[in-house]
Amino acid sequence: MTFNQFKRRVGPGLLGCLLLLTGGTAMSYEQAEYEVLFTKDGVEYRQYESFLVSETVVSAADSYRDAGAEGFRRLYGYITGNNRAQSKIAMTVPVRQRAGEKIAMTVPVQQSRTEDSWTMSFMLPSKYTLETAPQPTDSRVYIREVPGRLMAVKKFSGRLRDANFEKHERKLTDRIAEYGVQPAGELERATYNGPFTLPFMRRNEVMVAVDGLPAEAGGNGGEFAAAN
Repeated sequence: MTFNQFKRRVGPGLLGCLLLLTGGTAMSYEQAEYEVLFTKDGVEYRQYESFLVSETVVSAADSYRDAGAEGFRRLYGYITGNNRAQSKIAMTVPVRQRAGEKIAMTVPVQQSRTEDSWTMSFMLPSKYTLETAPQPTDSRVYIREVPGRLMAVKKFSGRLRDANFEKHERKLTDRIAEYGVQPAGELERATYNGPFTLPFMRRNEVMVAVDGLPAEAGGNGGEFAAAN
């Protein structure tokens, strides 16, 4: 896809946001708080604090990239004033994807998949609560709290293609199964950079909530999760 083709697909406003993400580093934006409890074979076990997200579900998308473009457009509209307070919200990272007052951007973007849809979310800056977060005017966007949870995470670089994510999803699930750790949720994809970041410089992640740490780290399945 050429630059002009991409510009026509996402629109000039969204393109500006994506270029901003490309120009800055992930560390320029607020991120969800977590502690790395254990690392083995390229998998980090992170204990996350709870946080708020703006979220949307994209149905009948042909691919991860198509769902991502539509989901990003809706959520970008929300943080740039498409809310009842007409306020802007700062960007955060990552943007997460699962198959009015301007609000700061955060990273990463995260995404996860169900049988026939993708869910994308932006983390909201920590200054907001469920009571104070600007309410979306787009009925397809909603606000919710993600509870604190233990996540197994694999970082990698490369292009934003299904094949690349699927390869690392298989590696992640194989690794945690090898150490007797059970998933406690759906696989999620997280991206920290704009689309024009060179592939080898990108920070991508696949992650899944798990029931505990590997035994060698002092975990014992669900007992760890229940104690935290």
